[in-house]
Amino acid sequence: MSLDVEFARRQMIDQQVRAWDVLDDRVLEALAGVPREHFVPEAYREVAFADTAIPLGHGQSMLPPKVEGRCLQALAIGRDDNVLEIGTGSGFFAACLARMGRKVHTLEIFPDLAQGAERALKGFSVTNVTVESADAAKLAPDPRYDVIAITASLPVYDPRFERALNPGGRLFVVVGSGPVMDARLVTRESEDQWVDEVLFETVVAPMINAPRPGTFTF
Repeated sequence: MSLDVEFARRQMIDQQVRAWDVLDDRVLEALAGVPREHFVPEAYREVAFADTAIPLGHGQSMLPPKVEGRCLQALAIGRDDNVLEIGTGSGFFAACLARMGRKVHTLEIFPDLAQGAERALKGFSVTNVTVESADAAKLAPDPRYDVIAITASLPVYDPRFERALNPGGRLFVVVGSGPVMDARLVTRESEDQWVDEVLFETVVAPMINAPRPGTFTF
């Protein structure tokens, strides 16, 4: 491993992730332990650890490391948690989720991204992630999960995702339209009760086929 790569990785953790109040040791270990450069498209390898969203094609991108860190920390993933990720992208975040939880089912609407992520995950010997090419906007309420992480934004909040949580389960989702969106943590406290907490502001590309705000007609 190049010393330059390890230095850049440590700078990412210390100057971006920790600086955004991500202090959970398991989260920091996951972000440091998964080789981000292995999942970044070759054309962007030199900026693999930069504080930016890295393009993946189809208008999709990898989330900045600090946003990934805040998401992982908010979800408080346990070692026995079953996780659903919506928006596989490069596969990097799925690998981080898999390092913290029991198993991960990740959905990606673009087949070529799903195939690329699956190759990258296998190349890093990740065995507890299942990649599926599917439209998450058609998600059914079963099966249920302990954790759901949505890496795209919802212009309008869609309750179908919170209904796919087990009681005690946590959902990370970004809601709204630019220039500012709310990153939220939704916790299912019981069969018919949820708690919604705003975590921070950010901007993330919208989920393909997600509901849009209605328009007025006169």
